[in-house]
Amino acid sequence: MAIKLYNPTTPARRGMTTEDYSEITTRKPLKSLIKSKKQNAGRNNTGRITVRHRGGGVKRHYRLLNHKLASGTTATIEEIEYDPNRSARIARIKDQHGLHHYILADTSMQKGKVVVSGPEAPIEASNRMPLSRIPIGTQIYAIEITPGKGAQMVRSAGVKAQLMAKEGDYAQVRLPSGEVRRFRIEATAAIGVVGNIQHQNVKIGSAGRNRRKGIRPGVRGVAMNAADHPHGGGDGGRHGTGKPPRTPWGQLTLGYRTRRRKDVSKLIIKTRHDAKRKK
Repeated sequence: MAIKLYNPTTPARRGMTTEDYSEITTRKPLKSLIKSKKQNAGRNNTGRITVRHRGGGVKRHYRLLNHKLASGTTATIEEIEYDPNRSARIARIKDQHGLHHYILADTSMQKGKVVVSGPEAPIEASNRMPLSRIPIGTQIYAIEITPGKGAQMVRSAGVKAQLMAKEGDYAQVRLPSGEVRRFRIEATAAIGVVGNIQHQNVKIGSAGRNRRKGIRPGVRGVAMNAADHPHGGGDGGRHGTGKPPRTPWGQLTLGYRTRRRKDVSKLIIKTRHDAKRKK
């Protein structure tokens, strides 16, 4: 897959690029596997904005993906489709019982390929099986955190993890962030690399394109009044004050830890920050 360039007919078009959709085989999704998606503009059930800079955008239907394909499933890929709700492509498959499913598409998937799920599946790309069956050093994606819950990690376009070792009831996996984490040996994963690997190289190019994605403009705090943001106000800005940066509600940001990892810290062998500390 390559990146598509535009002729510089306008200033915005000059730096704009887009994805090559040549691997997509159909533009019509299966009606039984889609549902309407309500645009909440970043608001929760009480109407308060919980995610800033969201709203508008084109209407989309949500594709119902099967992240925990039943063990013993043998399916044939019918179509490779575009999904407006994720960066990766999705594959429409038909199992041995005649049922259709949507799954994440990896780089090796194409029409007619057979995908197998379960402990007895061949060790081949796109097949899904427990970590205990996958050889050490294999690249994997769509990994379960809780066995039986379905794929929860490594699902974005172009990402992959690597199975590093197996010790007792746990397997060590190096994640795309560089973190090495332990997973239960019975947790399942798919072999391969998530498709659409050029997604990270796409240049948006224009503000209007972001608006169509549902992303509204963001304003710097230093450009606001003091009543609107902790960074606001003052003559000539707030540079040199020595105060750490904050959110509009006063919460520390840019390096301040907000994630609670009490339950999983014992499973992390090497943190993703180790590589940064060595520099």
